[in-house]
Amino acid sequence: MSGVRNGVKLARKFVIGNKFQGLPKLGDLKIVEESLPALGKGEILCKAEWLTVDPYMRAYSTFLKSGDAMPGAQVARVIASESPEFPEGSQVVGNFGWRDLTISKVPPPEKQSADSLYKMPDLKGLPDSYALGSCGMPGVTAYFGLHKICEPKAGDTLVVSSAAGAVGSLVGQFGKIAGCRVLGFAGTKDKLTWLKNDLGFDEVFNYKEVNVFKTLKEHAPKGVNCYFDNVGGEFAYNVMKNMAMFGRIAVCGAITVYNDNTGKPPLGKFMAAKV
Repeated sequence: MSGVRNGVKLARKFVIGNKFQGLPKLGDLKIVEESLPALGKGEILCKAEWLTVDPYMRAYSTFLKSGDAMPGAQVARVIASESPEFPEGSQVVGNFGWRDLTISKVPPPEKQSADSLYKMPDLKGLPDSYALGSCGMPGVTAYFGLHKICEPKAGDTLVVSSAAGAVGSLVGQFGKIAGCRVLGFAGTKDKLTWLKNDLGFDEVFNYKEVNVFKTLKEHAPKGVNCYFDNVGGEFAYNVMKNMAMFGRIAVCGAITVYNDNTGKPPLGKFMAAKV
């Protein structure tokens, strides 16, 4: 936890120690201390309660250098305030990164957003962490990515890769609500059981154990109408070869290539394609 040295409050944060090469290693990140000044007018001191650990962080690390702080959103508690809008004890959602204490200037209400901070939503009894999950960025990504890009229709066959992830698991549920037949791919037996029994996916497959191309030929004989892609790579290639005429693809992520050392930034932004 953070502390005090010579009367100065200290925050701790994760920073890049070594540029990631392949899979991140323990030594690639380090914890450093940072002195915090006294609060100024309109500022708040926030203590992290929940942090995000998202796949996009590996992609965005391409643009970080040694000493840069790891990015990410937080649910945080205001522990000191010079802003009447955010009194002590209130909660905020802020893009503060991987750190325990943060001083933030409160922007005008019209400029409060996921890029700065905003008041913790009323989650009606749901866990606070949901503000960073199904009620936060992953939920928004899943809902609008599916409905605005894939435009699902009742009777469509929807394929979801990384289906047990924060985004994929929601995409499958939204697809079922829209009347789709949902095929999900994940990598462990426990994940498949959860997708099938708890979330209601129609068919689930372990991508490590099946031939994706042949599986789709068998279980989507008329072609895939909607593909929500979280992985890219060879998996996405096999799905695209099984798309139906006028099929829609939402390219949300490419986690199979994030750890490749190509020297080029991996796909990290939401894109769309129609075939």
